[in-house]
Amino acid sequence: MKKKSEKIKQAEEMKAQLATVSTVILSTFQGITVEQDTQLRRQVEAAGGHYEVVKNTVAERAAEGTGAGDILKNLKGTNSISYTKTDPVSLAKVLTKIAKDVPAFQFRAGWVEGKVLSINEIKLLSDLPSKEELISKIMFMLNSPAQRLATVNNAVIRNLAVVVSEAVKAEKFAAPAA
Repeated sequence: MKKKSEKIKQAEEMKAQLATVSTVILSTFQGITVEQDTQLRRQVEAAGGHYEVVKNTVAERAAEGTGAGDILKNLKGTNSISYTKTDPVSLAKVLTKIAKDVPAFQFRAGWVEGKVLSINEIKLLSDLPSKEELISKIMFMLNSPAQRLATVNNAVIRNLAVVVSEAVKAEKFAAPAA
């Protein structure tokens, strides 16, 4: 069991992290095996997030004055939080996949950029394309008109070359006088 000073230090460290994150997802983990917990941590970290099992009072203290304070109030039971500074969709995708594979892992609430999310909204968030996918789609859409313009310009030159070539073959041009 941790001493009070250790809990206060943990709450201060977590508060510093929660002050800079864009996404927090609260979940329960009761009944998860150590192997499943280790796999969950690795997948969350691979998605650019952080997963932590926390004492309720530590989480409440850490969340005071941060945007995640609303979902980390009056906690009961066993809780864990996942948070990220980067892409909320990636974190939601990882956690939703884990929730499907491990029935003991369940969502309680979420917070994304100032908005509290319900369990259903977390699942909807996981269905969105990732930030990288959206950027690639936008880049394709921006590149497409330029690509078409280049194709049209090249077609004019190509067609002119074909016409001149056919005219030379048909001897439509007079030979230069020497």
